[in-house]
Amino acid sequence: MESFHVEQKIKSLLLLVAQQGASDIHFVVGRYPTLRIDGKLQPIAKENILTADDTKAISKVFLSEEKSKELAETGETGFSYNFENKARFRVNVFFQKGFISIVMRLVQTKIRTLDELNMPSALYDFTKHSQGLVLVTGPVGHGKSTTMAALVDYINHNYEKNIITIEDPIEYIYDQDRCIINQREIGQDAQNFERALRAVFREDANVLLIGEMRDLETIATTLTAAETGHLIFATIHTNNSAETIDRIVDVFPSHQQNQVRSQLANVLLGVISQRLVPKIGGDRIPAVEIMVKNNAVENLIRENRSYQIDGVIETGMREGMVSLDKSLSDLVKKGLITIDDAFTYAKNKDYFKMLIKK
Repeated sequence: MESFHVEQKIKSLLLLVAQQGASDIHFVVGRYPTLRIDGKLQPIAKENILTADDTKAISKVFLSEEKSKELAETGETGFSYNFENKARFRVNVFFQKGFISIVMRLVQTKIRTLDELNMPSALYDFTKHSQGLVLVTGPVGHGKSTTMAALVDYINHNYEKNIITIEDPIEYIYDQDRCIINQREIGQDAQNFERALRAVFREDANVLLIGEMRDLETIATTLTAAETGHLIFATIHTNNSAETIDRIVDVFPSHQQNQVRSQLANVLLGVISQRLVPKIGGDRIPAVEIMVKNNAVENLIRENRSYQIDGVIETGMREGMVSLDKSLSDLVKKGLITIDDAFTYAKNKDYFKMLIKK
């Protein structure tokens, strides 16, 4: 790929991402440029197989001097990229076997509502609180950021609040409506999550969006912020409500864990755990576990009995709770996903089989 053609080639490939409805594009040495469409990788076989010089040349189009330095020093760097004011991408550039690889994720410019995302509108109930913690969980690439954006944008259009987002990098751009919205990007606007979170106490914030709770310091500061009059939406890479609670507690030293359980029991409002499942006819559709904290959940967290939370979710439908298996079985019954795909994502296979037979 000759250098003077690189930018033109990138432009055509990024346009292809949008045209094909892809979520990501990969540039890896020894492979064709590859799209991810509906969760599956699809090589662009009409292109040439990429060489080390190709991926290096592509990276130079995106990397600032500062990001080039970070890549050289740490082996990876991430940032957002605005493509001709038409589309935004979340970009990660990293070394593998001494070669440069690039992954670019398309960030939808339009923030969709929960209804447009096929998510339960009952989730908007979380936005009515003045303080507390709402966690959005699930594997990488299963729509956590998109769900959080829908919740925050609902607040933007329906309440008068000061919203601060702390992201790495910034994904969705909000059009300020009834709310003031300050979006801070790690590395550009703030040194790290912990420092940005601590600054929130001096910034008169009502609502916080935290891109990811990664470490003890960030989690500890988040819990404190949720106690002190902030409504917080945050993501964490866990698979369900019970695992999320255990992960947060286990980050802390053993002598602090009882205190953290008590703190979490007080501030937690709920956990949304989602999977994007292949939809019949193309695209993907979310299956969602929803845990809403009630007295039973609060006591189970305090008493270190999170393993019993699944039972509370299964019997908590009147309070807005939904198990992942119930969500999957409903999608099957509506003819939106196949039984085989649902079974792949089912949490309790026997319980799922029983739900399908009902």
